[in-house]
Amino acid sequence: MSSKPLFSLDRLRQDIARYFSVVNPIESGVTKIEFEGPRIAIYTRSRNVFSSRDQIAKDLVTLIKKRVVIRPDESIRMSKEMAEERIKEVVRGVQGMIFNELMGEVIVEVASGVEPPSDDDLKLLSSELGWVIKLEMSPPMKTKTIERVKKIIYGDPLYRLKALRMIGEKVFRNQIFETTDAMITILGAGRQVGRSAILLKTSESKVLLDCGYSPSGSRNLEMMPRFDMMEDLVSELDAIVITHAHLDHMGMVPYLFKYGYRGPVYCTEPTLPLMLMQQLDFINVAGKEGAFAPYSENDVRLAVQHAVPLKYSVVTNITPDVRITFYNAGHILGSAIIHIHIGEGFHNIIYTGDFKFENSRTLDASVHRFPRAETLIMESTYGATPVPFTRQESEQTLAEYVKKTIEDGGKVLIPVPAVGRAQEIMLVLNHLFTSGEIPEVPVFLDGLVVEATAIHAAYPDYLGREIRNKIEELGNVFMSEYFTPIKSIQHRDEVLNMREPVIIMATSGMLEGGPILTYLKEFASDDRNILIFVSYQVEGTLGRKLLKGVREFHLMGERGKTELVNVKLKIVKVDGFSGHSSRQQLLGYLKAFQPKPRNLILVHGEYDAVTSLARSASKILPSTKIYTPQNLESITLATYA
Repeated sequence: MSSKPLFSLDRLRQDIARYFSVVNPIESGVTKIEFEGPRIAIYTRSRNVFSSRDQIAKDLVTLIKKRVVIRPDESIRMSKEMAEERIKEVVRGVQGMIFNELMGEVIVEVASGVEPPSDDDLKLLSSELGWVIKLEMSPPMKTKTIERVKKIIYGDPLYRLKALRMIGEKVFRNQIFETTDAMITILGAGRQVGRSAILLKTSESKVLLDCGYSPSGSRNLEMMPRFDMMEDLVSELDAIVITHAHLDHMGMVPYLFKYGYRGPVYCTEPTLPLMLMQQLDFINVAGKEGAFAPYSENDVRLAVQHAVPLKYSVVTNITPDVRITFYNAGHILGSAIIHIHIGEGFHNIIYTGDFKFENSRTLDASVHRFPRAETLIMESTYGATPVPFTRQESEQTLAEYVKKTIEDGGKVLIPVPAVGRAQEIMLVLNHLFTSGEIPEVPVFLDGLVVEATAIHAAYPDYLGREIRNKIEELGNVFMSEYFTPIKSIQHRDEVLNMREPVIIMATSGMLEGGPILTYLKEFASDDRNILIFVSYQVEGTLGRKLLKGVREFHLMGERGKTELVNVKLKIVKVDGFSGHSSRQQLLGYLKAFQPKPRNLILVHGEYDAVTSLARSASKILPSTKIYTPQNLESITLATYA
């Protein structure tokens, strides 16, 4: 044990006082210093300090190595009424404002398509008003989920502030132990796809990387991460870090809040609304199927209130000896590869989550270069599955299936995860229609596809360069005249009774629930129809069973009775659209990855995928120690000179 804390709050205050007395000797007017999640919030009554807050915050970050925000003391703020009037004079297209008096901040929502003020003009206005002004562009598509996130976070500002301060106490607590060891324990996704959860432990911290649900499990012990093996996990856990908004990576986060966890949930900005949308849908689908959801809407709400959204490339302390940085993973909107820096140079971990090492129509390829990396934890979903064709060839294959089915008078069913594959396939279909490669027929979108697409449109900065350029030129590039959302049960019934060829995209992507089952039940008996899988099918799911040749299955009917469905329609899979890296891309990633890791830990892959990838990886990285852990195995990470 160290004789004195390696970090202390008193020393932090002394460093801030030294900055204003020595480095930048101006009257600071500091009235209080508060925690604001992983940031230090400094409140000032000095208008000069508030006006220069960006530069001062940068200086302090360099000095104290912590994220800093400068906020206005109440004494220098213009009244809300006057501030609101002045903002409307300067900012065009204002659709709403939210004043947070506890933080001296005003959120200004501006209509989509309106030219916002320049950064310099906004800073001048903020200095004039004595309020921190944050502009938010209204999404080009209406999204109930983003509005719900705002209501949860801004609707109870006092609780939110208390939550952020509690999080800050975890982040900035005194570090007692010098970091001399680190261990990871696999709680899920060890030699399986589903329920991703990895516990990182140091002498000072406990951090959970992902907290997912397994769609193929038949009982709680198989569906949830192995929380049962970690005594006092909820009370001792410092942070949860989520890579992306798929249920197998974040579906069990509210479960921990149900049992008392009140710490932070770190994720990227788009991940927060996508996560809320799917967790609420998880509860809703469970109720419709007569199953018991493992948590309630209130637990989901608590998770949102404790969420800390981060941008890519922002270094953030999450415990006294752990800091993280998110990088683009190329998997779905907002998906992140996490760079985890432990101690002062003790050890660096790169955790890929799910990633795609190839440009798609929606996203750029994943990042593969990092400042330091002793250990790489990498997904292995397609570790044994080469894809023998390019993305362009995959699109051509899809076009051929669709064209033939339509010409034969059949219907095309495409089960999709609401997030990621749905938007990719929408862009592909748009291209195929406009290029004349497939006949123009209606495309019906059912489930969460439209809401998820609206969230994509709200975060253009997280999309790939190519599509961002198109958005600047054309606006909303996802929806077109070819797509029709299903808005009611009656509307769905009308589509079910249509005789002409149509394309139906609906959730869920693995046929484990959702409206796709209604369409499959109706259209399964006609061999002119086709079911096209465009995403991974986990072992044990109905989708995987159909791919293996099962041609009948039982489905719960409207009156609660089980019905036998005979499958005569064609069933195919087009692998090139997956948001996961193919075997070739996984191996290409290992070749391109810099710097070369000392440890490679392969997770999120079935046994054959993991073992096959490990054998090939050993030839690419001959000096790297390779692990293929099962659930509940632990790996100690040693220090290196």
